[in-house]
This record gives sequence, C-alpha cells and structure tokens, in this order.
Amino acid sequence: AGAEVCPQNGKAVMSLKKNLFFFVCQGTRDYNPKQMAIREKVFNTIISCFKRHGAETIDTPVFELKETLTGKYGEDSKLIYDLKDQGGELLSLRYDLTVPFARYLAMNKITNIKRYHIAKVYRRDNPAMTRGRYREFYQCDFDIAGQYDAMIPDAECLKIVHEILSELDLGDFRIKVNDRRILDGMFAVCGVPDDKFRTICSTVDKLDKMPWEDVKKEMVNEKGLSEEAADQIGEYVSMQGGMDLAERLLQDHKMSQSKQACAGLSDIKLLFSFLQLFQVTDKVVFDLSLARGLDYYTGIIYEAVLTQAGVAAVSNEAQNGANAEESVSVGSVAGGGRYDGLVGMFDPKGRKVPCVGVSIGIERIFSIMEQKAEVMSEKVRTTEVQVMVASAQKNLLEERLRLVTELWNAGIKAEVMYKKNPKLLSQLQHCEESGIPLVAILGEQELKDGVVKLRVVATREEIDIARTDLTSEIRRRTSEA
Repeated sequence: AGAEVCPQNGKAVMSLKKNLFFFVCQGTRDYNPKQMAIREKVFNTIISCFKRHGAETIDTPVFELKETLTGKYGEDSKLIYDLKDQGGELLSLRYDLTVPFARYLAMNKITNIKRYHIAKVYRRDNPAMTRGRYREFYQCDFDIAGQYDAMIPDAECLKIVHEILSELDLGDFRIKVNDRRILDGMFAVCGVPDDKFRTICSTVDKLDKMPWEDVKKEMVNEKGLSEEAADQIGEYVSMQGGMDLAERLLQDHKMSQSKQACAGLSDIKLLFSFLQLFQVTDKVVFDLSLARGLDYYTGIIYEAVLTQAGVAAVSNEAQNGANAEESVSVGSVAGGGRYDGLVGMFDPKGRKVPCVGVSIGIERIFSIMEQKAEVMSEKVRTTEVQVMVASAQKNLLEERLRLVTELWNAGIKAEVMYKKNPKLLSQLQHCEESGIPLVAILGEQELKDGVVKLRVVATREEIDIARTDLTSEIRRRTSEA
C-alpha cells in the first residue's frame, strides 16, 4: 500500500504524500501498556520463585567478543548476530545468557554461585510471531554453579520449572528429561561414528517438530548415516518412562556396553529419587528423544512442554474454539541442563566449574498469557493507582494538588486530572475505565470540616474520613483488595 514508481530507476518506493509509515524490524515487536502489565506479572512470578530458591542476580553486556560465542552452540552458531568491526574488535550480540555467565565466572574466578539473569538475547532465526519466536527476546535464566553432590542442584532446577509453570496456570505440562551421556552412549552402540555425534544429536533434537521418517531421512540422506544405525536409534528414541525405564536400560544388552550411558542412567535414577521428595514426578518423564542440540551440555538435559490437554484447556475457553490452532503451535516453554565444561573454556588454566541451569521461554509464555487474557476478555490494569483525587465543585485545583502531594509524599499511588474544573462524572468514569479502586473527593464543605469524602468505585459507597486518617484508610482498603 502506498507504493509508487520512482521516475529515476523505475523501482517501487513508499509514498509519504498521504501517510507516514514506520516499520518495526522483522522478528521484533512493540508492547502496549496492557501487554506490558501481563509481562510484568509474569516476570514478578518468575523472579519471586528464583529468589525463593536463594538466587542473586547479575548482568552482562548485550554484546560479547565474537570468539567468546563461537563454537559453543553447534549448528545453531549460524544464528549468531555479528556486528560490524568498530575499531579492531570483532563483536557479536549475545545468543543466550549461559555462555556470558560462564565467561563471567571464569573472568572473576567464581566457583560457587546461585544466580538468575533476565535480559534480552538475539538470534538470526526465522521468526514465527504467533508461536512466540522472535529475533530479539527475553530469557529468564536460573543457574547453580559449584561442586555439589550429584543431581541435587539438577533436581532443584526441575522443581523451579514445576513451580513457575504451575503458578502461571498455563494448563497441563510435562517436563522431559534425558542425559547427553545417554545420547552419546546410544549413538555409539548404534554405530554412529564419533565425528557425527553432535550433528546427529542436532537432527534428533528436531523430533518435537518433525516426524521420525523425516528425521531419519535427514540422518541418512544429509548426514550420511547408515540406515541400520538410524533404525536402531529410532527404536531407542521412541522410549519414554521414569525410574523404571532407566533401570530397564541399565540391563539392555546394547546400552550396558557403554560406560557413558550407564553413568547417565544411574544419575537419572538418582534424579527421580530427589524429584519424588520434591513432589514433582507427576509432571516429569524420562524421554530418550530429547536431545537439545547445543554443544555445551555435558549431562542432564530437560525441556518443559505444554501437553495437548493443557493446550485444549486454554483453547476451549475461546468461543467456538477460536485460536486453538495457534495455541497448539506454542512448543517448549522452558529448557536447560548441565554444562560442566563451559567455564573451563574461558579459564586460562582450564579450571572447570560444574554448572546446571534452566531458561524459561518467556516470550512463548507471554503469547499464551496474552491469548488467555483476550479469550477471557480479562480487564488488565495497566497502572497501580490506588486513589484519584477529585473535586465536585469548581475552583478547587489548588486544593486537589495539595492533597495529591500529601498522598504522594506518604507513598500513596495517586492521580489527579490535569484540568482546572473537571466534571465529577468524567473523573469517576476515568476511575472505572482505569480500574482505580478509590476516589478522594474534595468540596467546600469537606474543606471546612477537615475531612475527605472517600468513594469506593466498585460499590459507590461514600464515607467521610478525617484528612489526617486518609492515608492509613487508603492503605487499609487497597491492601484488602
């Protein structure tokens, strides 16, 4: 729309005669106040959980030296945004928060920390806006670094995912777990050459998006794997279970030949024993198809996905099932794992710091929460104003400003209309539209009596409150709400 042909070169150009068009970069978005209110609610839930588990927060630069990021993400490295050389340093925008965290630990010689980090990351991906996949997006990471007994920090990370997804009420979900050592052992006993482990792992990682036949075709036709090896892998990656599956695979005549796989299976058994104590085994499944293609994982890996039942619960709230197809396509909402070798890559002496962590897929969660709010026609408050200072008569602007100043100075969230003589009805309508619960009304009589008429917007109840008691009454009524 609005395109014209340039007389000089004959190419289409945007016309600015009638309208001025502004464009947002592909894979990015603006957020309106309602969307930001939903985001803030989600962030608060997540941060509260992280803090409940004893985490402290850090921050790192939005860009890193290119060499810091290179070679850490496997086949996904092609998605890193490189920046133009600005004076001798080759830089890249951060791809995730995990590699910068490992660099931070090595630089500062930190061997023990439990931290969370919420910040934007950047990927040259093919954006799918309806599925919450962007080129610029937030990650919410929780990580535990340090030498501890096996599987205790790993189990806590899964407990955190369980708490967050339960509290956000996104519907039913499952947390799939596996171990990179089990995958590598499986590849070895199935006949995958050592130099193809990582690339075959990246292909297996596509099983949540592609049917097995397409995955097998990629392994054989594109990656050069034998059909026999691919078929053997296919038998294993179809397996799901819990501690019982780990016990069964420890007795498997092929898997038992791999020390790596046996170590991973033993840790899966230990993990499930802790998950039972944390009361989350109802949502966790040991799934051999889970691969997670990032190169830096060394042990346990996990991913949380909404189940079809959970998706349907959200969709059924829509009239005639509207938006159901969009809901189904959301995908994973959290993922992570153990990466014991990453910090050592940045340490001059190669000293390793064992690490395990999880990243919450915040944009996908936002997509679901926004969809739910729209489906349920929820009224989302975009401000936290507790009281509107209003007047029922003319020429009381100065008195309104004095009172709102008193309230601000007392820490009350208050608002006043920027007009000399606003109509009372328009002031009350603003409160109803904005969700402001209380109105402090001034009039000539109230000023003489030293009181303020406090009106409850929802019930239209009005009561005279001594001006000296107003702040405490506002606090009492808004804390009850």
